[in-house]
Amino acid sequence: MDFTILYEFIFGFILGLSIAAPPGPVNAIIANEAIKSPLHGTAVGAGAMSADLLFFLIVYNIKSYVPVYISNYIYILSSIILFYLAYGVLKSKSSSRGIKGNYFVGLTMGITNPYQIIWWFTVGLFMVKSYSIALAYGFFSGIFIWIIIFPFFVKKYLEKYSIYVKYFSFFTLIIFGIIILYSGIRSLI
Repeated sequence: MDFTILYEFIFGFILGLSIAAPPGPVNAIIANEAIKSPLHGTAVGAGAMSADLLFFLIVYNIKSYVPVYISNYIYILSSIILFYLAYGVLKSKSSSRGIKGNYFVGLTMGITNPYQIIWWFTVGLFMVKSYSIALAYGFFSGIFIWIIIFPFFVKKYLEKYSIYVKYFSFFTLIIFGIIILYSGIRSLI
C-alpha cells in the first residue's frame, strides 16, 4: 500500500493548521467577532481562506514557468520567511459588521497581507512544485478545521490555551522551515 498520498495530506493538514493558528491580525479579528457569535468569527476566517485559495490557484498555474535553479533560491528564501514567522508567533500578543461584512474583511486582509502574498510565492510554490494535489487538500482542510473550531472555543479557552497554540505554531513553522531549507540547499549542491 502506498502511503504517499496519506503522508502528503497529513503534511498539508499540519502545515495548514500551522499557518491558520498563529496569533495575528486575522485570528485577532476572528476572536473578536466570535464573541458576537462563532459564525461571525468563521466568516472572517473563510474570507482569509478564500484569499489563500486565490493565491494557490495563481501559484499552481505558474509553477511550470519558474525555472528549477530559481526555485532552489526561492526555497531558501521560504525557509527564512518561515523562521521569521515562527519568531513573530513567539512575540505576538486579541464590531458591528455582519457575517457578510466579516467575510469581506477576512478576504481583504488576506489579499493585501504581504506575508500571505510572500508565503504563497515562496513556500506555496515549493508546496505545489514538490508534492501532489493531496498536500493542497490537506492544507485547506487544516485551515478549514481551524476556522470552524477556533471561533467555537474562543470565549471559553482562548486565554487558557493560547500559549499552546502559539508554541505549536512556532515549532511547526520551524520544522517546515528546516525541511524547505534542506530541500533548497540539497538541490544547489
